[in-house]
Amino acid sequence: MAWQKRLTLGEFIIKRQRDFQYSTGELTRLLSAIKLAAKVVNREVNKAGLVDIIGAVGAENTQGEMQQKLDVFAHEKFVGALSNRGVVCGIASEESADFIPVDSGENDGPSKYVVLIDPLDGSSNIDVNASIGTIFSVYRRVTAVDRSVAPADFLQRGDRQVAAGYVVYGAATLLVYTTGIGVNGFTLDPSLGSFYLSHPDIQLPKRGGIYTLNEGNYNCFPKGVKDYIKYCQGAGADRPYTARYIGSLVADFHRNMIKGGIYIYPSTRRAAQGKLRLLYECNPMAFIAEQAGGLATDGFRRILEIEPTGLHQRVPFFCGSLEMVQKAGEFMRNA
Repeated sequence: MAWQKRLTLGEFIIKRQRDFQYSTGELTRLLSAIKLAAKVVNREVNKAGLVDIIGAVGAENTQGEMQQKLDVFAHEKFVGALSNRGVVCGIASEESADFIPVDSGENDGPSKYVVLIDPLDGSSNIDVNASIGTIFSVYRRVTAVDRSVAPADFLQRGDRQVAAGYVVYGAATLLVYTTGIGVNGFTLDPSLGSFYLSHPDIQLPKRGGIYTLNEGNYNCFPKGVKDYIKYCQGAGADRPYTARYIGSLVADFHRNMIKGGIYIYPSTRRAAQGKLRLLYECNPMAFIAEQAGGLATDGFRRILEIEPTGLHQRVPFFCGSLEMVQKAGEFMRNA
């Protein structure tokens, strides 16, 4: 089917706007801002080897990790696009220590939304031309609209998200998102500069054949994770499973979304709370997974029910096909 016969992302958002309980047009403009920034970042990713935008900037982010040049570029583009549209009252980015208040502007009125974003997930893959991505999450503010945005607006449980999504910058550039009514994916046609509906109503298989984690940390894993890995590698009707690990959450998650599988980043002896951030990575991916029929836990608790205590809080993460995550949970409880 020709791209021209498919819905564009903009057309799809407008068509679905009536299904969204807070339909005011703001969310449409917000998602359009994310779409615009994603196209700009995609352009830079595709020419990264031709310009001075690969490599480290020589500084660390708030998590003590070395920032890459594209990390900073993506952060600036997404913050700029969201701020300039007057549709958010605040932005929290993995690249910033604190949230960023946004002035809606005199003519726009007070905004009701905050966005939490990982501007460039998997940035350690930039220099080797492997897939990377963007993750975003949207909440309605809980403080009064006539006051400045506050920490409480960002420290909300994942089950209060009104939208979440991710962008994969790979062989093709895909934007996948949900507003709580299923999950849909859109592929960028670079010749036309538009995203077109390519993956309608994505359903995560209840069981898959892929397990995804960094087995280099095996000796540091909890016993339950070690036991589950042995189960994945054992003989069975649908086993052994195949191990696949890219090192970019977006890329690993998207593959498992399509093919079926489980992604695990557990606690380790060196990282008692795991590595992934609850607000920027785990909550949005958990929301998407559940909307596609999957499940996400910290090994014991549903991710979307965890009460956040800080902007950069980390949690263990088990996410993917429903039956696989449930089986991993059994091993965790019985360890």
